Amino acid sequence: MSEAGHPEATVRSKVERRPWLSPIWAIPIVTVLIAGFLIWHEFDKRGPTITISFRSAEGLTAGQSQVRLRDVTVGTIEGIALSPDRQNVILTVRMNKEASDLVTRDAQFWVVKPRLFAGSISGLDTLISGSYIQVAPGKPGAPPARSFIGLEDPPLLEADEKGRTVLVRTPRIGSISVGSPIFFRDLEVGQVLGWDVADMAEFITIHAFIRSPFDKYVRVGTRFWNASGLTVKLGAEGVQVQLESVRALILGGIAFETPEAARSAPEVAQDHVFALYQTEQAAQNAAIKRRVPVLSYFTDSVSGLSVGAPVVFQGVRIGEVLGYDLEYDPATDRLRVPVRYEIEPERITFSDAARARGPLENARVLVKEGLRARLASANLLTGQQQIALEMVADAAPAEVQVKDGVLIFPSVPGQFAGIMDAVNQVLAKVEEIPFKRIGDNLNDTLAGIDGLVRGPELKAAIASLQGTLSSLRDVARKLDQGMTPVLRELPGVVNNLNGTITQANRLVASASKGYGDDSQFHRDLNRLLEQLNGATRSLRTLADTLNRNPESLIRGRPGSAP
Repeated sequence: MSEAGHPEATVRSKVERRPWLSPIWAIPIVTVLIAGFLIWHEFDKRGPTITISFRSAEGLTAGQSQVRLRDVTVGTIEGIALSPDRQNVILTVRMNKEASDLVTRDAQFWVVKPRLFAGSISGLDTLISGSYIQVAPGKPGAPPARSFIGLEDPPLLEADEKGRTVLVRTPRIGSISVGSPIFFRDLEVGQVLGWDVADMAEFITIHAFIRSPFDKYVRVGTRFWNASGLTVKLGAEGVQVQLESVRALILGGIAFETPEAARSAPEVAQDHVFALYQTEQAAQNAAIKRRVPVLSYFTDSVSGLSVGAPVVFQGVRIGEVLGYDLEYDPATDRLRVPVRYEIEPERITFSDAARARGPLENARVLVKEGLRARLASANLLTGQQQIALEMVADAAPAEVQVKDGVLIFPSVPGQFAGIMDAVNQVLAKVEEIPFKRIGDNLNDTLAGIDGLVRGPELKAAIASLQGTLSSLRDVARKLDQGMTPVLRELPGVVNNLNGTITQANRLVASASKGYGDDSQFHRDLNRLLEQLNGATRSLRTLADTLNRNPESLIRGRPGSAP
């Protein structure tokens, strides 16, 4: 006890241990962990960054516009900037991680927006969603790339579309354009991808893609022709209009066909070049291998005869015209037109027996039998002409000549020349009629009649007759008093005679009035003679005009308004 007598108090302390981290810190820690996970996850999803060059960034927005593949987002545009030369724009695109294998060296990028291209409208959905970039992946296993040049127009073909590209060469491309369809038996089986222009533009090589399985029909003997626009034919069945398709009418087109004989031919090499013919007829003619060159000289007009015009025998086409010139013939001192054409013996069936004799001997046999070449009308409406090989009856003897391997075939005047000869013969016969002498004789006859009517002899005879009649009247009056009733009838007889003379005077006056110099008959006769002379001159002018321009029968006078 203490000195004060109080008990001693004992003080004890108890210290409680608290945790070193308060539970309140769990919230920011979890937040940090979540943020870190999101950041890691975001970086883990991020793919490579690439750049794409375009001419314009129209419709694209950084941070919003996307890169898509089959409507699946595979990347986002992070930045848009001008190129150092300010000629293009550079897009910085962040691709997704799963799209890393898409950005290979041969990948293609283009902007999807509303456009009319290759005959079709695309990108209408971007009117609401906005423009975006479409990617076409490259081939699997290709090396990766990070810089690309974008396409201004979408590619015509998908990267995985099966088929093959063939080369078609033509001197003129015409209305064919990128995206023009390719037809096989009226089926659209491919498209034109583009073309290459040769040095000095001598020809154009078209790259045409043909889809599988139609590409297997392309063989060594396949023929291509231009199927653009409309084909109008006027024949016995009326007007025929042929159109491959509306797309071919707008964009142009190419058609091809493989003949039956060429279907077993080997497939063409990758660098094989086909010729593009202007028409289907020209493509069919190209299948004919044997051609005999022929030359014929014509002196009548070749107006309406064009290159490619048919050569026919009894209406059947056996060749075509190659061209013609104008030359001077010193032997006859005249101008003539040498027409060059080809005869295709393969168009004549069962001609193997004649083939052994050779073209020259066959031509000599036919010419000896009267075969001649002449110009004939192919179409009366258009004035086109063709060469017709015909058997001419009573043809003048002729021989087939050969010059530089070309057969020189004899010719006869054409159809219009025959018409001109007939017209000239009629005019010659008309000119032989002596119109002037006939007119002179008519004038002499009329002058004689007029002189007879107006002559003094006729007038004196009439006056004498009138005096006699007057005397008879006096005698009749004197005798009337003492004559019997029978004699009283004499005045009636005299009166009848007087009436007859009056009628004779009227007849003479009528003749003078009707056929004299001032008569209507005389004037009409002179007018008739003048019209006959004018008709003769008009026939001669018509003959000369038709001889120079036979097509004026259809087209009208040269130089006149259509």
